Amino acid sequence: MAEITLKKEGAGSLLFGTPSQFIKSCNTVYQLPNTDLPEVAFAGRSNVGKSSLINAIMGAKALARTSKTPGRTQHINLFNISDRLIIADLPGYGYARVPKSHIRRWTALVNSYLKSRANLSRTFVLVDARHGFKKSDRNLFESLDDMAQIYQVVFTKSDKVRVESLKSLVAACKDELSKHSAAHRDVAVTSSNNGDGIPELRTTIAILARSRKLG
Repeated sequence: MAEITLKKEGAGSLLFGTPSQFIKSCNTVYQLPNTDLPEVAFAGRSNVGKSSLINAIMGAKALARTSKTPGRTQHINLFNISDRLIIADLPGYGYARVPKSHIRRWTALVNSYLKSRANLSRTFVLVDARHGFKKSDRNLFESLDDMAQIYQVVFTKSDKVRVESLKSLVAACKDELSKHSAAHRDVAVTSSNNGDGIPELRTTIAILARSRKLG
């Protein structure tokens, strides 16, 4: 088992072993770059810890801007990983204390991106482990099911939840996700604070980059 773990960690380290680069921010899908590189997107409720997790995956402290103010990410932010993969940081959803016109614009932008991005390999939907699935998360699941876009749930802030409670949460969520046609069967459990789950998530992304390239 130890040997398998080492191999998994090594696969992710190879991809994320060189500096990552910020590409651009886009507020329309027409601004997205044309590229043959595989792409993974990170989506989630506002203040779920999306930017912190992306920084942890890329091994950078502040490449993706973090903020304690929910709804700060208003564009699609793109990052180049070793010229082998693009990471897309999508605007957060589910935060009510912004003008409704902003919410409609962000929702339209994200939906257009998810529908039109041909090189999108997987969408990682981040969920706060302290709260589990919310209505806005389930709405996104249904939209991704309708688009036939594969998505995988990633629990964040797992260090703030007791182990037994976390196990129960993951089991219940896996059972719910089994009823969704586009949901990946694996669920990732992570913490940007202590690094839990980061090597495994890096490996998952590295496999996506490699399989897309070979395909």
